[in-house]
Amino acid sequence: MGTTAFGRQTTVEPHPDGGGRYGAVVSDQWNAPLLPHGGVITALALRAMAQELGTSDEPLRSVTTVFAAQVPPGPVDIDVTVLRRGRTMSQATATVRPVGERSGHTAVAVFGAARQGFEFTDVTCPVVPPPDQCPSFRDPLPEGVTGFVPASFWDRVESRPALGHAPWDQWEPSTSERVYWYRFDDPPIDDNGDWDPLALVALCDTMPGAVGERMGPRTLPWFGPSADLTVHILGPASSPWLLAHNRARHAGDGYASVEMELWDPGRGLVAYATQMMFFSFPEGPPSEEQRHPPG
Repeated sequence: MGTTAFGRQTTVEPHPDGGGRYGAVVSDQWNAPLLPHGGVITALALRAMAQELGTSDEPLRSVTTVFAAQVPPGPVDIDVTVLRRGRTMSQATATVRPVGERSGHTAVAVFGAARQGFEFTDVTCPVVPPPDQCPSFRDPLPEGVTGFVPASFWDRVESRPALGHAPWDQWEPSTSERVYWYRFDDPPIDDNGDWDPLALVALCDTMPGAVGERMGPRTLPWFGPSADLTVHILGPASSPWLLAHNRARHAGDGYASVEMELWDPGRGLVAYATQMMFFSFPEGPPSEEQRHPPG
């Protein structure tokens, strides 16, 4: 999958001296909004961990990333430590950081072979219109609407809202629930037609929209950088479009707890993620009234 745009961006090279060190170059073509997308940086860490473990029969099962410092575009070092190599399950950790810096994004991951166990899904895929019946965020902006410049990440991933509102809409907020269709322009799939699971990790790191849905269209400008990200990979995906079900469970003390389900319409639930984000207000903090949803 290194021949796809996502595969090329998440390619890592081992350091000549070995020792679990890898290198990569992060492009500004995957920014969201101002720095490289956190899910893509996490994918770099996972790519290096998988290469260090060298166990293709143990696919990714879970990853938790802590975003300790910014990782701007440019060359990065990736330091991998194998925590344990088991017969059917292995664990590793990796830190992606700019060359010469001490901190960056640190991830801990579990890789495991298939095992015998119980099987069920206790959540339901949202019933929404298909992607060809949903507007695209790439459509021209409504007349008179300005100031919405898409991040470069969305030049490579198309998003079509199936439930919820665009930032320029007018609505009375009542829920944080949003549902989107996602697809890559250059699909990161293998010869069997299955998605690169690291691409699922990247798509899960798109959760601030749920907070915007709950707060409504009249809030002041804000960003929701990630403090952490946890993704569980639950199964393979193969459909061209995946459905993302996004909700915010709680906001307070300047942080928000959010979650994401990622569905393949033909195969069911393929990933589940949680995230703690923190709020940044470029024009200053909100007033007491602005801290709460209208109504």
